[in-house]
Formats: sequence, C-alpha cells, structure tokens
Amino acid sequence: MPLLPPRSLLLGLLTVPTLASAQQRVRTDWPVYGGDPGATKYSPLADIDRRNVQRLALAWRWRVGERAIPRTDSTKEARPGNFQATPLMVGDTLFFSTPYNRVVAMDAGTGRPYWIYDPGAYVFGQPSNGTGFVHRGVATWSDGRQRRIFMNSRWRLIALDAATGTLVRSFGDTGVVDLTRRLARPVNKLHYTNTSPPVVWGNLVIVGNGVGDRLVYRDDPPGDVQAFDARTGERVWDFNPIPRPGEFGNETWEDESWKFTGHTNVWAPFSVDSARGLVYLPVSTPSDDWYGGARKGDNLFAESIVCLDARTGKRRWHFQTVHHGLWDYDLPAPPVLGSVRANGRSLDIVAVPTKMGLLFVFDRVTGKPVWSIEERPVAASAVPGERTAPTQPIPSKPAPFAKQGFTTDDVIDFTPALKQRALAAIAPFHLGPLYTPPSIEGTIVMPGSIGGSGWGGGAFDPETGVIYVKATNSPVLYRIMKTSAPSDTVDAEYMVDLPHSTLSLSFEPKDSTGEERTTIPDLPINKPPYGTLTAIDLNTGKQRWQVPLGDSPQIRRHPMLRGVALPPFLGVAGAPGAIVTRGGLLFVTGGGSTLYAIDKATGATLWQFDLGRRAYAVPMTYRTRSGRQFVVIASGAGADAELLAFALP
Repeated sequence: MPLLPPRSLLLGLLTVPTLASAQQRVRTDWPVYGGDPGATKYSPLADIDRRNVQRLALAWRWRVGERAIPRTDSTKEARPGNFQATPLMVGDTLFFSTPYNRVVAMDAGTGRPYWIYDPGAYVFGQPSNGTGFVHRGVATWSDGRQRRIFMNSRWRLIALDAATGTLVRSFGDTGVVDLTRRLARPVNKLHYTNTSPPVVWGNLVIVGNGVGDRLVYRDDPPGDVQAFDARTGERVWDFNPIPRPGEFGNETWEDESWKFTGHTNVWAPFSVDSARGLVYLPVSTPSDDWYGGARKGDNLFAESIVCLDARTGKRRWHFQTVHHGLWDYDLPAPPVLGSVRANGRSLDIVAVPTKMGLLFVFDRVTGKPVWSIEERPVAASAVPGERTAPTQPIPSKPAPFAKQGFTTDDVIDFTPALKQRALAAIAPFHLGPLYTPPSIEGTIVMPGSIGGSGWGGGAFDPETGVIYVKATNSPVLYRIMKTSAPSDTVDAEYMVDLPHSTLSLSFEPKDSTGEERTTIPDLPINKPPYGTLTAIDLNTGKQRWQVPLGDSPQIRRHPMLRGVALPPFLGVAGAPGAIVTRGGLLFVTGGGSTLYAIDKATGATLWQFDLGRRAYAVPMTYRTRSGRQFVVIASGAGADAELLAFALP
C-alpha cells in the first residue's frame, strides 16, 4: 500500500494566492505551474543566493521508470517522451505528471512517493501531436476541507483526491470528464491531446487542448477552451477561438472557412489575474500552419493573446500578433503578469513572449499596448491560391530578443570550407527578413518552429520589473508541396514538406577501416549562438543584457571542428525557460544537459551541474517546513527520465 501524506499538509491554502499576496509575504511553496497564477516563475526565497550557490549539491533523485510498449496483437505501440513536468509544491508535497500522464505525489524533502495514479493514457497508442508522450504538469484546487489534483490526459480531465491519489467519483463521470463530449462537432479522440496543465480560478478548472500540426483535414479538432466546475465537473462556459456568424471576428474567415477549420487551440500553459478574474490565452495557429489558401483572411483569434472574463468566458480584449499565419508562429508560452512603472506611471501589465522573438507588452486590463505597435509591410506569397496579409505588427519596444530573418551572413563560418558548403546548401532557397513566406521552391525561416521563445516563456522579477526570456536561434526550411493522395491525417491541397524541414549541414558517411563506415553527424547550418537568455527591463522597454545560454557538446566535439577555436558558449537550442529568485539567481537549462545558476543582474554563470542527460523542463524551487530550500528539475526522456533535487549541504 502506498504511503499517504498527512491530510493537513495537502489542504494547505484555502485558495491559490494572487500575485499581490504572493509578493507581500514570503511564499515558500510553488502552488501553480508558473509559480503563481500570473506565470512569473518568481520565488521570494533567498536561502540560496549569489554568495552560497557554489555549494549547491544533489540532495535526492527519483527515477520515473517508464518504458516503451511494443505493438502486439493486444496492445498499441507507445513510447515515453521528454520528461517536461514542473512540479507543484503544496504543504511539503510535490505533485507532478510523467510523460505517460501518470500523476505522482511525493515527499518534497526526500523524493519518496506517497502515491502514483496511472490513467492508462498509453493504452490508446502514441499521440498524434508531433511530440509524442509529454506532459508539463497538473493543477490543484481546495475548498479548505479537501484538496483535488486535476490532470488533463489526452481527451480526459481527471480529478484526484490529493491525499490518496484516487478518483473523486463525484466529479464528472466517476472522476473523469470527456473534453470532446460537448464540442461543436464530433472529433477523432485520438487526434485530441493535452500537454500543458489546466488552470484553476476560484471553483473553475479551465482547460485548452492540443492538436498535432501534422493533422490537416476538413473538420479537424477545434480549439475550444472550456471551464468546468471543480466540484461537479459540469461545464460552465466554452470559448471558441474561431468565431461563428454574429460573433466578433467571424468576417476574418472568408468563404465560410470558419465552418471546417480546426486547431486555433491553446496548447501552451496560460495565466490568470486572480484578483480581477481575467484569463489570458496564448492562442495557436489554425489548420494548416503553412498554407492558408483554404482560410483566407486575418483568421481571428489565431496567434492572438485573448483576455477572457474567467467567470463567463466572454472576451474582454485581444491582440493578434500574426495575421493569417503561415510560419507555425503559434503563441507558445503563458502570458506573464507583472507590475511596472512604465511611461512615468504604475501599470499592471501582461507580457507576451513569441516565437518570432518579439515581446508584446499590454495594459492587462484594457489591452492597450505599453509601447506603440506598427503594422509593417511584408512580402507576398507566390504559392497558388495563397493570399498573405499585407502587414504584420511589430512593437517599437522592446527590441527583438532572437535572431530574425536569414541571409548568407548567417551561415556557419567556423572554417572557410564549412562556410562554402553551407552557402552551397542554401543556394536553391528563398532568403529574407522575418515573415518571408513559405514557397514552392523552399524558404529558410528564422526563427524556426520552436522559436524564438518556446513554451518555457519568460520569468519576471517583481523587485526590478525585469523579464528574462530564453530564445532559440534555429532556422527551418518551409517548402510547400501539392499533396498527391489524401490520408486520415492529411487531406489538403497543399502541405509543407515536414520530413525535410530541419535545416542542417550534412556529411557523407566516411570510410574508417575495412568495410566499417562511420556516420558523421550533421552541423547546424547557421552560426552560434544557438540559444540566448535576455534580460529586458519592462519599466523602460530596454534590454539590460543578453548572453549565450548553455553549450552544445555534440557540436563542440564534432569531427569537422577538431582544432577549431570555438566560442566559450555556443548556446543551446530548446524551449524551456528560467525561474528567478529573490536570492539574485536564475535557474535554467534552456533545453540542454546542464542546470545553470545565473546572476540575474549580469547574466554571469555562478554555478552549473552536469545532469548527465538533457533536461527539457522548467525548474522550480520551494522551502520545506524543515527550513531547507530545494531546486528541482525534471530531466531525461523515455527509460532514462529522472527528477533531481538540489539543496545546500
């Protein structure tokens, strides 16, 4: 029988703290995926600080233990993916999800599990979302007498008793709500996924959904955002990001494309202003991501930040960051709520990190931009049937935090020979600035499909008004092809050549000894840094610093680079972002295999730990009742996934 945590520890707070209350007292827990409902990823703890962080050491580790399931006559194939969870910590108990969507409760001081709930998500086979089995976390709700853990596993919203890990049978259908049951149209449930945690506001559990980019057909799953009663599981409201006739924005979907277009979903984590009851949605792309000939128009509310009334689901305001998107530039990260002094006055703001490397900043109540946003002309598409938007919005401040556009000056230049190979490799393709459209011949696009910013988003320091954003500088190749034969996943006139969208410098296999052959790995087509961390002062809109984040050992050890002098940090590509603490520190991997502690004032690395495996997750921190501060990070993938905790000796 599993060890059960004390129920008194699990009840914890009566309600999730607001941003204001979290800043007024020293919060020792981590009750929400983003640290607080506003997704600041900030901790007021300072036990670990600039002076002592060099002493940080591994305190405990927990192995996930999930393995691939082979296909048999009675089972479908399934493979656990990256361990991407950021745990919650409430009452000395950690709660988190695993790649296979299991939910774990464990002692925050020792890493010993109390209970594990398995929803059996793998029984239905591999998800069709492009990432495989990944999940980033859970949500918690309490009425002061009981605490529940909510997990959105594929098409199911599951309520668990936090003390026992058993289903709350008074919720939905014996503990489970089918998220597809009340959608506007029937969907293939196997094409409906969830990878980011729900959001809790008051007595509501609010859930988005994921739809794989590779799924392109009429009536593919829509992106409804739904709110459910945390006690009963009854649906309270629904927001459809593709407006129907009579609703604001419907005219931006020409030729009645609103009827059959799917996606336009909210797969990323999102945030909430608890005091005001406002929910901020980072809405993604419509179907399909790269060709919009069947959905002409600006396509509201795709690629928009949408502010909803949390009570009713009604739209308060919105801003579309990309018109008629063709670049897979879905909003990937939770909008970050904070308070600053901008333009000479105190202001509550929402900052929206984007894949384009642009940071949009608004008054979070009115939606008015803090700094002006200009509609700038962009290139037109020559793909048959396509009609690109004539302009795209560019904020006057802050400056871009990622490399935008691609030219011959951006290719790898470690040696003259490599540069010439790279120039020859890109010669057949279109190059140009941000928003150069995909083409039949192929267009090199920068930032690529993981950003700019990824789902790790930004970390906001309320002490200084500075936001820290991890960026990736990796181009992709978007070549549009006319489809030949429809399938159950792609039935559209045009589709991007996804299998060949990764852009890199390839080398032919090289003879070594006798008949043995050694394959030389690819190199990035572009020069470093491949990942950066940028500090942006949201009081002024100016960058304070930008540094390469992390390293790429597979590049540094590449046989074509032996004897070549390389920069001390190449940077690392990846979606995970940072957290920030009152101790003056940022903790971040950026998607690499090293956990860094970085001085938030200067960007200097103060401590680092080789995790031995890639850590594709956002870390978190907390202090147990024993008085010890921990920093926790999920690492690895598949059978090699571990949760690691660090503390001072």
